[in-house]
Amino acid sequence: MIVDGQTCSRNGITYVIRSARLEDASELSAVRLLIDGETENMDREPGESYIDADGFAQLIRTDAGSSRNLFLVAETERGIAGFSRVQGNELKRFTHKAEFGVGVLKAYWGYGIGRQLLERSLQWADNIGIMKMNLNVLESNIKAISLYMKFGFETEAVLKKDKRLSDGRYYNTIIMSRFRR
Repeated sequence: MIVDGQTCSRNGITYVIRSARLEDASELSAVRLLIDGETENMDREPGESYIDADGFAQLIRTDAGSSRNLFLVAETERGIAGFSRVQGNELKRFTHKAEFGVGVLKAYWGYGIGRQLLERSLQWADNIGIMKMNLNVLESNIKAISLYMKFGFETEAVLKKDKRLSDGRYYNTIIMSRFRR
């Protein structure tokens, strides 16, 4: 689905939250690769499950044509700073729920970009009747967990020793859900 853009400002920077466009595909591929290398909060290491520009173009086309999916970008004057994606389900027994994921370049942490992407996604989901929004978050990502809780997400399950990070230790993945009231 495509939504109108919204301009946001915080801590001296201005950005627009808008639907991804086909012309974003190449930059999205590069941004995702950078995000994967900046933190271990993501599932992938740099280059794993690489999506090239053609792959992103296909995702953008699919999401733009689906009433159950939403692909947003946060664009600054210097380019895309982050993105989020909501993927719904076409199976009738699961049309009430969707999965949410977000990534923001480290240079743009602290500007409310993740918060705005989440807020816009939840507004959209509420408007189309999504009753349950799911996401996965690494247990050590305290800032993200705190943000999600502020928006009504709660822990639904814990996947124990789900990820092994560079320190050689295993970490839990928390499955959080928000139920529309």
